[in-house]
Amino acid sequence: MSKLLTVLVHTYKSRLKTKAFIITTAISLLLVVGLTNMQTIMGYFEGDEQRTVAVLDKSGELYEPFAQQFAVTKSEDTKIVQTDQSEQELAASVQDGEYDGMLVLQMNEQNVPNATFKAETVSSSDWIGALERSLQQTKVVIATKKLGVDPAEVVKIYEPVQFEKVALKESAKTEEELNQARSVVYVLLFLIYFSVIFYGSMIATEVATEKSSRVMEILISSVSPVKQMFGKIFGIAFLGLTQFILIFLVAFISVKSAPESESGGSMNNFSDFIQLDQLPFSIIIYALVFFFLGFMLYATLLAMLGSLVNKVEEANQVITPVMLIIVIAFMIAMSGLGTPDATFVTVTSYIPFFTPMIMFLRAGMLNIPLWEVLLGITILIASIGLFAVIAAKVYRGGVLMYGSATSLKNLKKALALSKK
Repeated sequence: MSKLLTVLVHTYKSRLKTKAFIITTAISLLLVVGLTNMQTIMGYFEGDEQRTVAVLDKSGELYEPFAQQFAVTKSEDTKIVQTDQSEQELAASVQDGEYDGMLVLQMNEQNVPNATFKAETVSSSDWIGALERSLQQTKVVIATKKLGVDPAEVVKIYEPVQFEKVALKESAKTEEELNQARSVVYVLLFLIYFSVIFYGSMIATEVATEKSSRVMEILISSVSPVKQMFGKIFGIAFLGLTQFILIFLVAFISVKSAPESESGGSMNNFSDFIQLDQLPFSIIIYALVFFFLGFMLYATLLAMLGSLVNKVEEANQVITPVMLIIVIAFMIAMSGLGTPDATFVTVTSYIPFFTPMIMFLRAGMLNIPLWEVLLGITILIASIGLFAVIAAKVYRGGVLMYGSATSLKNLKKALALSKK
């Protein structure tokens, strides 16, 4: 046990001090701070800049209703001004920077409003879209007046209908609970996916690096290969835990300290997306359980495959099949967010390689019976035990293999060496 702990601590400390870990952690923390303060950062760069659009009304009757509709859009960073200049003069004024854009209003042959917008660039969609929506509403107002219909009545016609969803099954989640669960599961699925991809491949490259430097020959004389394998797996697991704790702490502090916007929210809109105070405790437990079991399942396989190669470059090739399985599991989980009760999702949740993500998806989104969750956990534990036995044997022989070892055919050779 002491030797296993020694390998664990050595793996953890050596990886913790690497430039790659420090740089990725720093970048992750900066991204978290940036995302949780996005509105403040964008406001800093944008400042109080206000765009001015000159409007040329060739019809002589469109500007007033258009201005009224534009006021309704509440586009505070854009203002419109009417002008009597010609199109050529306006275009020159835009190019000289006097205006940010020009809008020419006119009636077409069917007596329907249309417009032409000109600016230095038309890449920005927000403020140009506000002009387009205002013209569309102007068209509706003019058309309804010509038909003798009260515009207020038209507004009622286009109001969204009330459509309430009620689940008759007592244990079923409400629509609000489903939306909250969906957002939480969505984020946690990404965490599980990227963690397994990143830290799992790190285990494979760790083994390959030691073999390429011949350090493995020294290690196996003092520590058994099985203890080495599990020591590395747990060492990398604690490394990932350290990184996640740092990220979550910074994210929590950043969200709480983010300044409120004028609209009353903050990028606390993040807290609107995931309302932590309403987060069911069961989802947290399920996330931790399936995250740990999923990591152990894939980490065991990747450590086994990493022992078959001699170079870091070869590790990426041999672990590709496992990575593809993880990607497929993630894609199924993403598609299942909209239909978590689909038969296909239910069936795949009992397949060991898919269980960590799919069963967590079902447990988070649906009120499934506890026995189904426990069955999924049992399948995972049994699969981990089975793969651990196989991986231990392959690892024991694989770490002694040198030469060409980029094919999965070397599994048989590794098993043969483990018996000697």
